[in-house]
Amino acid sequence: MPRAKKTEDAAVEVKATAAAPAEEKKAAEKKAPAKKAAAKKPAAKKAPAKKAAAPKAAAEERKVVIQYNGGEIAGTDLVDKAKADAGIKTAKSVVVYVRPEINKVYYVIDDNTFGNFDLF
Repeated sequence: MPRAKKTEDAAVEVKATAAAPAEEKKAAEKKAPAKKAAAKKPAAKKAPAKKAAAPKAAAEERKVVIQYNGGEIAGTDLVDKAKADAGIKTAKSVVVYVRPEINKVYYVIDDNTFGNFDLF
């Protein structure tokens, strides 16, 4: 394939590209003294703007109801019964296992308190 000839436009572009960094440097030098003068002035302190409290999203309602053999009990009631059975008012974690076929509920509170009670 024959090589493309250089045109005057290409030569002008090369010269313009070489001249561009020099022009940018001169422009930067002109702007630098203005920045230094501005840096000498102390910035006025402003009080931070108070942000309005974001409205809380409505909490998701969760409800578990266990129905078996004509009986019914809510999941929150099982957790409350487990804490009452163990004699604990507050807990970090409560895990409840329901075995309706044998009418038993087993619980583990804070990984160290175990027990069970009748489901219905």
